[in-house]
Amino acid sequence: MPLTPADSALFGGMFTQPDVAALYTDDAYLRRLMQVEAALARAQARLGLIPTASAQAITALAEQFHVDVRPLSEGLLQDGVPVPALLAQLRPALPEAAREHLHFGATTQDIVDTAFVLGARAALGVLRRLLLDVTDALAALARTHAATLMPGRTHAQQALPITFGLKAGGWLTPLLRHLDRLSELEARLYTVSFGGAAGTLAALGERGLDVASALAQELHLAVPPTPWHTQRDTVLELAAWLTGVCTSLGKLAQDAILLAQSEVGELAERGGGSSTMPQKQNPITSELILAAASTAAGLLAAVARSGIQEHERGTHGWQVEWLTVPQLLGLTGAALAHTARLLTGVQVNAGRMAQNVTASNGVMLAEALSFALSTVMSREEAHSTVKAAARRAAAGEGHLTKLVRQDLGARAEAIAWTDLTEARALGVTDLFIQRALDEYARVRGPVPHQERP
Repeated sequence: MPLTPADSALFGGMFTQPDVAALYTDDAYLRRLMQVEAALARAQARLGLIPTASAQAITALAEQFHVDVRPLSEGLLQDGVPVPALLAQLRPALPEAAREHLHFGATTQDIVDTAFVLGARAALGVLRRLLLDVTDALAALARTHAATLMPGRTHAQQALPITFGLKAGGWLTPLLRHLDRLSELEARLYTVSFGGAAGTLAALGERGLDVASALAQELHLAVPPTPWHTQRDTVLELAAWLTGVCTSLGKLAQDAILLAQSEVGELAERGGGSSTMPQKQNPITSELILAAASTAAGLLAAVARSGIQEHERGTHGWQVEWLTVPQLLGLTGAALAHTARLLTGVQVNAGRMAQNVTASNGVMLAEALSFALSTVMSREEAHSTVKAAARRAAAGEGHLTKLVRQDLGARAEAIAWTDLTEARALGVTDLFIQRALDEYARVRGPVPHQERP
């Protein structure tokens, strides 16, 4: 196994998503660095700071130049960043008159951080699409199974009846909040990094902010109030968002694993066979989602620590971001892709859900019974009466309502027993499902009729 499974031809599909992975190859990264250098040259040419011919030559070179990675790697070990060695390859390939205009007034971190933003923007575009696909599938499940009765569980024990539509709606709504958070995050993250050697743009004199604005326009980014060389809050916010998505998907996957247990049997996912036990249908897809969520949580801690950077230019925190944030992007892409596949092939066993409700002998009606009995006795006596009968029902002595009726004797005549069924004990479940679907419609926006689940 390679040091990083996400980069493996064998394991890569488990821990990343192809469209995200394609954005984080060496070639894609170097293309972004050259894209920023070319945009800087064009911005400066528009402002009259360098000749237009130089900007044109730099742009043309950036679009067609093939970097020799080996000397670049050697230079990276010496300089700690790839830009100096990259410039050493680019300059000789330019007309002599244009060489001094390459990287004019910038510092290495300006180029690397701006390229980081460009990569994150492209990756988040992929993740948004995948996240929308998952919300579409969950909204469809919530609609289809709005009335599919199943046990609701608290502390891993059967508690009250719910519907599978409500559970799907509960998986859906956090993801809708993540989509809202993404829009908020993007407004802060998509900014140009341009501060020069120490965050003053002194090399450009009074034209520094003009260049920053022009560079931002070239790349369709915003200009922050001050250079963010050691202000890493937006990087941390990105990492936290990615981890939050993975955590929400992990909750879904954990539920799916528990519902797929042989003794429960309410859900099943495709595939997952055993090499020796023909009967097994292991929840492998859910396991991969959980692995991504667990790993993301650890990576987030490293990103949080890396944000404590020194003075106007940090030391090692930058490199920690390189080790963690691309992995987080890849893991989140993988988790979303696996979740979409899980939901596409999930088998909802409504019959088994109903059987599990029936097999409970009415114990899930204990709360409703307690409230009903409180009309003819004190709340304390009602609770005690139902609790004693529930123990007997759980032991197989009969249905809870039947046992309570027997215990009540004549007082049972005052209770509306026909209302005490699991299907009538759902509270405002329908309203909650509709609220989840209304929120989905707000966040999702208009979808062509044939695509709406």
